[in-house]
Amino acid sequence: MAPSVAVENLNPKVLKCEYAVRGEIVIHAQRLQQQLQTQPGSLPFDEILYCNIGNPQSLGQKPVTFFREVLALCDHPSLLEKEETKSLFSADAISRAKEILAAIPGRATGAYSHSQGIKGLRDAIAAGIASRDGFPANADDIFVTDGASPGVHMMMQLLLRDEKDGILCPIPQYPLYSASIALHGGTLVPYYLDEKTGWGLEISDLKKQLEDARSKGIDVRALVVINPGNPTGQVLAEDNQCDIVRFCKNEGLVLLADEVYQENIYVDDKKFNSFKKIARSIGYGEDDLPLVSFQSVSKGYYGECGKRGGYMEITGFSAPVREQVYKIASVNLCSNITGQILASLVMNPPKVGDESYAAYKAEKDGILQSLARRCIQQS
Repeated sequence: MAPSVAVENLNPKVLKCEYAVRGEIVIHAQRLQQQLQTQPGSLPFDEILYCNIGNPQSLGQKPVTFFREVLALCDHPSLLEKEETKSLFSADAISRAKEILAAIPGRATGAYSHSQGIKGLRDAIAAGIASRDGFPANADDIFVTDGASPGVHMMMQLLLRDEKDGILCPIPQYPLYSASIALHGGTLVPYYLDEKTGWGLEISDLKKQLEDARSKGIDVRALVVINPGNPTGQVLAEDNQCDIVRFCKNEGLVLLADEVYQENIYVDDKKFNSFKKIARSIGYGEDDLPLVSFQSVSKGYYGECGKRGGYMEITGFSAPVREQVYKIASVNLCSNITGQILASLVMNPPKVGDESYAAYKAEKDGILQSLARRCIQQS
């Protein structure tokens, strides 16, 4: 009998999906690593450094002390009852852990949470967004996820019905998008960033690619914009962002804003502005533009890739559509609690006057300066 499961009878969407950062080169590196373990000295090197994906702590970057202190206290709350804890942990880490635990039902980080994430942590994330942008944010718009990737997959599940549905996606791009579009059965509609203009995004090119796709019967549902860019590193100018927002509004597109590198800007004449801030600043309200913004604790200066934390902020969707997003989130029960806590800390780090602030700022600045040096050396 033929095997009941073979490549030939697998889901063709899975076969079409490609994700190079975990592909053949990495698999070969893992074989070599196994060889180093079983046959020491058999290769002209004794260690493999995995640079296929941003994973800074595997390459020696230290975690931010304040974040880890709060996590430790939340995961082992009996420490808060011990007198010696006051000499081992900063006062603001202790108070933050108490605040977080009070927001968690049962004070248990090992329990399931609300499918969007713990309400108190979403409140903290929303407050951080409002402080960053200067415009209100609502905890009910926040879906805390295991990194940014699950949020992207959720949006593709929501928007893509079949191969006649398309997503405008930058080239070059982080392969999460091409992989996710293929996996969910849609069509990637490319638009090309121009290296000669600093990897600029031209509205005329967007319009051309959109019209070309529509002429082929493709219903383009959304535009992906990665800002700051990955892998290109560009930071969009404010007027360019305004044009992008207006383009999505005029063409009826969902704007999917990948903003996970918002801390990774290494030149003085560039500044990050979220697309939500841009939309509100030009007068677009809650109902004018469907916008999904993604953030992650894996990037920036935090580098907490293995903790799997992040969120998406969803605005401009009707109540019936939001119910469907919530349904998708509910199928996964909830994101992990450690990642939820980290997402709240990333959006609300220590502030001037807090006991941890000086050490936190020194650690943050040191990490970003190190990343900037390597960025300049490679450019």
